[in-house]
Order: sequence, then C-alpha cells, then structure tokens
Amino acid sequence: MGKRALQSLCPLTETTFFILLALTEPLHGYGIMQKVSEMSDGRVNLGPGTLYGALSKLEKLGAITFQGEDPENPRRKVYQVSEEGKQILQIETRRIAQMASVATGILEREEQE
Repeated sequence: MGKRALQSLCPLTETTFFILLALTEPLHGYGIMQKVSEMSDGRVNLGPGTLYGALSKLEKLGAITFQGEDPENPRRKVYQVSEEGKQILQIETRRIAQMASVATGILEREEQE
C-alpha cells in the first residue's frame, strides 16, 4: 500500500477500525457484522451497504485481501486483513492510546483541583 493510500484511510473511522480488527481472522460479510457489533458492545452495527462499500474500498487500497469463497456457502466471500492493514491498525491503536492518555491526564488534574 502506498503512502497516499495510507493517508486516505487515517485517521480511521470507528467503523473501519472495527472492520479491520474483525478481519484479523478470515471472515465473510455476515461474520464481520456480528464480530463488529460484539467488539463494539453494540455501538457499531453495520448494514450490508455500508459493509460492502467499506470492504470494496479497503480491498482496492490493499488493507484487506479476498481469501476465497466460504466452503460451506460459496456465495459468501471471505476476507482477511493484509500486512498493510495490520500496520494501519497498529498506527491507529497507538494514536488512540496516546489521545486517551492525554485526556486521562487532563481529566484527572481537573478532578484534583
């Protein structure tokens, strides 16, 4: 994935972050929807249009790869995060952790005053 493609994804939306995170294991669309809902405690619920639009974009940018058809149901396409997609997740995870750390520090100081 080129630098420009990476820049077009970052910072990730919460939806895209959870899709990439869900795809650290091979999954088909319905499985992605279920896993994202579970990981986000129901905050992020994907409709088919949103999901398949995101998958198409992520695949074109090289953040995910098509793994083939689900052997149990050939109509289902299976995807998995690519190495580039994993790098994006790592960058975003560090960015989010840094933001949370700064916010926690400020809010704790505010509480002590």
